[in-house]
Amino acid sequence: MNIRTVNLNDAAQIAEIYNYYIKNTHQTFETEALSADEMKERIAEISADYPYLVAEEGGEIYGYAFAAQFKMRQAYEFSAEVSIYVKADAKQKGIGSKIYEKLFDELKETDIHALIAGISLPNDGSVRFHEKLGFSKVAHFREVGYKLGRWVDVGYWELINTF
Repeated sequence: MNIRTVNLNDAAQIAEIYNYYIKNTHQTFETEALSADEMKERIAEISADYPYLVAEEGGEIYGYAFAAQFKMRQAYEFSAEVSIYVKADAKQKGIGSKIYEKLFDELKETDIHALIAGISLPNDGSVRFHEKLGFSKVAHFREVGYKLGRWVDVGYWELINTF
């Protein structure tokens, strides 16, 4: 499995992975599928300032992860939100850990001090995954999203400068 920096040609495969989660889960609060062009715009915007990586083998993207600005105010400039998505049929194969490990290595070379991961709940797999990597739960918002016919909680996990 090759972990590499994203390029704009990856947009269609990344959109396909993400659209599965949009259509079938509450793990993202987006409700409308994205086109490859929309994903290309997002990739270009995020990757201009932050690491954005894909796990690829034989030309097929199996997952992706990126860091992005946490909030718009200047005092947050040393914090980043991280996101990761792995193909639904490729989970539990260590792909996510490999992508995050490389992402964290790249973030070590920056001034980022705190990483924040938002997780829609319940999502035991994502909670275990992030906690295994050293994240600690710091917030829980009840029923802040409504998707797939039900209210969804969101928790936030944080990793401080030990990544």
